[in-house]
Amino acid sequence: MAEMFSTLGTWNWLIFGFVLMALELSAPGIFLFWLGLAALLVGLVSFAIHPSWQTQLLMFAVFAAAAVPLWRHFAKSATSVSESNPFLNRRTEALIGRVFTLEKPIVDGTGTVRIDDTIWRVAGPDTPAGSRVRVVQADGASLTVTAA
Repeated sequence: MAEMFSTLGTWNWLIFGFVLMALELSAPGIFLFWLGLAALLVGLVSFAIHPSWQTQLLMFAVFAAAAVPLWRHFAKSATSVSESNPFLNRRTEALIGRVFTLEKPIVDGTGTVRIDDTIWRVAGPDTPAGSRVRVVQADGASLTVTAA
């Protein structure tokens, strides 16, 4: 076993790093990417200095452990982008609580309302056209309204 470790070299680490990153493509989850990055760093450091196999394994462990806080930092900054626009990809949820004017009356529980340049189907109690209604629930492309 020690003989196997003693043959570790720059190319072994670089190949190991690329294999881990390739595995990340087949099983996405970001975990193998950071281990692959740690292996690539060990390989690059091994080009400059020629450490013993024990030092190489220690460097890999340190780089892999340092990758966890780095990953959390990047993941946190990625979620803060969506926090600046909380209704991104959830347009209907942004309509809840807003008041609009009915374009067509609600008859037998259905009618329409114009929101910006889109006509939305609304459901609610029978109400004449031109009445103000408040959106209380959004379900797909249909809004539930009440009198405002």
